Amino acid sequence: MSRIAKTPVEIPSDVKVDIKDGHIKVKGPKGEMERMIHPTVMMSQDGSILSFSMKKEGDKMAMAGTMRSLVHNMMIGASKGFVKKLTLVGVGYRAQVKGKVLDLTLGFSHPVEHAIPEHILIETPSQTEVVISGPDKQRVGQVAAEIRAYRPPEPYKGKGVRYSDEQISLKEAKKK
Repeated sequence: MSRIAKTPVEIPSDVKVDIKDGHIKVKGPKGEMERMIHPTVMMSQDGSILSFSMKKEGDKMAMAGTMRSLVHNMMIGASKGFVKKLTLVGVGYRAQVKGKVLDLTLGFSHPVEHAIPEHILIETPSQTEVVISGPDKQRVGQVAAEIRAYRPPEPYKGKGVRYSDEQISLKEAKKK
């Protein structure tokens, strides 16, 4: 069996969990999420601890670890939430939230407008910083990747949209 699946998931005190017919609902202060449990995985609750195992020994063993990780991320997202920070590097590059739209000026001849999805919060503490937060780890990461894809960092000057903790290795300019 997967080593990850052997570790139980602890339910935080401010999170409510409802398990019915292969579905798990998690509700906390940061949001509410629902997921279907894979049919080959057995999940059991003992007080404030969830444990995962396979229904049959011959089934895919990695799926129990996958389900455990997904449910663990749901617990963290419902209680604390997830945050991704982006930095805009370049002359004239700026970001601004206008209602339900993130307005980006990235050196194109037109402004780039990115619609903010439901259950995702985008803030711009300064013109060159974008903070994306929400309860679902996958959605927060996907929105950050979509915004970064408008102008990924280029390898010569490092201009573009990058994650705040991302290191860009710059190439040396061509020599004569």
